[in-house]
Amino acid sequence: MDFRDRLFDLRRQAGLSQEELANLLGLTRQAVQKWEAGTSRPDMDNLTALASYFHVSLDYLVTGREAAGSPPSPECASASPPPPEYEPAVSPRSATTVIHHHYYEGWHYEYKSRRTLFGLPLVHVNIGRRDHWARGIIAIGNIATGFVALGGVAAGLFSLGGVSFGLLLGLGAVVLGAVSIGGVALGLLAWGGIALGWLAVGGCAVGVYAAGGVVVASQVAVGGVAAAPLAIGQVADGAKTILVPLDGLTDQALAEAHAAITQACPDAPFFVTRLLKFFVWAEMS
Repeated sequence: MDFRDRLFDLRRQAGLSQEELANLLGLTRQAVQKWEAGTSRPDMDNLTALASYFHVSLDYLVTGREAAGSPPSPECASASPPPPEYEPAVSPRSATTVIHHHYYEGWHYEYKSRRTLFGLPLVHVNIGRRDHWARGIIAIGNIATGFVALGGVAAGLFSLGGVSFGLLLGLGAVVLGAVSIGGVALGLLAWGGIALGWLAVGGCAVGVYAAGGVVVASQVAVGGVAAAPLAIGQVADGAKTILVPLDGLTDQALAEAHAAITQACPDAPFFVTRLLKFFVWAEMS
């Protein structure tokens, strides 16, 4: 029996899955999988952590020649708490998991609520130095997926993250969603430094209807530099253009611009024309 077999036996006797053991060590499941497959070995820090958790000696864990610490039974594993530096708050098998980690690999915190919905915990928090994945109705993690998701990478009905994918609403640096707000935003309704959508508003915006600094649209564009069949801006290019002087539009010119927007958007929802007219009024009058 070699190291990978001893690790497998110790883990199974303690009633842990590969993912649960990885979480206890602040690692990914793939790391434990590679140890048990024999394609890699843990470093000294992780060997020490494993020996301490399973109550065996390093000699036994590495060589199997010393019987100073025998593999614990599931009863012993649950009855004997691990050393203070390893703090699984409850058994991995319990419905509620609260874990504080301060391992050599970096800190890690995880919480799972007792109650579930659709097989997911109502709240799952899983954050740390490595790529920890939170999956729940409300999910908070380095990577988060849920109805409401917050994380470095987040995906859900409502999501907030560095990279965010929201079916309904997404906020973040790079965002994709029905309604997206971010540095780079792509969606039906998109607001951002760079915005691409059916209705796009931003420093640089492209859409069917667009407003912002530099804008291109297939119907109406309102901005500093605008290109569209109806283009309203200080620089405008299109079938119909309304040039805006540096000192802004007069009341009569503003009324003409509003009328042109109404005529160019006969089938658009009312909020589209309202937003375009508001932009003309706020930025160009």
